[in-house]
Amino acid sequence: MLPQRRLSHAQGYLALGMIAEAEAELAQIPSPFADSTAVIAVRLAVRHEQSDWPAVRDLAADLVKRGRDDAGVWVTWAYAARRADTLAAAEAILLEAEKRYTREAIIHFNLGCYACVRGELKLARRRVAQAIALDKAFAKLAVTDPDLTALRAEPPATDCQPGA
Repeated sequence: MLPQRRLSHAQGYLALGMIAEAEAELAQIPSPFADSTAVIAVRLAVRHEQSDWPAVRDLAADLVKRGRDDAGVWVTWAYAARRADTLAAAEAILLEAEKRYTREAIIHFNLGCYACVRGELKLARRRVAQAIALDKAFAKLAVTDPDLTALRAEPPATDCQPGA
């Protein structure tokens, strides 16, 4: 069977939630096609579904190094790095991504989450507000994201002094 057809089958299985079948199709794709960015991207999605964070981290990093121009790959890389490594590793990835994708709300939102988890509430509030300014859908997410619990618990500081 042609490698492109195997890849198409793997994508179909993945879309149906048939992870083992998708993985089996990917395993049958011969070299050098198996090392293509298209195959790596599907392999990344399979590993993500399996919560194999070290593999997701490595595959996403590989795609970025190959020049894949996709903010979502950076976000996936950071997400996996947070789970496989540390919050600091994830943050370093997104700070680099922010230089390339200045208007990606999810990058600002996740950086806000990281700041909140570290206890930097002022920075977290600014980052989350920036994400919401770019995409109003993040306002709803900010109400439920567990990383932002501390931010929701502490009302924003105001410049008004009592009695002024």
